[in-house]
Amino acid sequence: MLSSMIKEHQVRQSAKKESQENKRKEAVLAASNLTQALVDHLNVGVAQAYLNQKRLDAEAKQLHSSAANFSKQTGQWLNLVETFSSALKELGDVENWAKTIEGDVRTITIALENVYKDSQETQSQ
Repeated sequence: MLSSMIKEHQVRQSAKKESQENKRKEAVLAASNLTQALVDHLNVGVAQAYLNQKRLDAEAKQLHSSAANFSKQTGQWLNLVETFSSALKELGDVENWAKTIEGDVRTITIALENVYKDSQETQSQ
């Protein structure tokens, strides 16, 4: 009887140990699955952040390139406007010069007419 009780006790302990071992394995497996799920969830966020960063870098490079082109075009426009302004100033200078010459020619013409009239009057007298 004592030996049968011991055997029963050992069988129950063995069954409890197996049950505990199975539960421990299940707990380890569940913890591993949970850890893997958490890591996967975090990796998705990190991967998304990495892709967003790559897109931002590409757009920043494109923006920098566009800004450089805009700056270059603005410089060209400024040079063109400066050239146009200089040409207008030169035209104004030419117009002023022409008016001055025209005034001088008129003065000379009037003077020559006066001299001619005087010489005609002196010849008449």
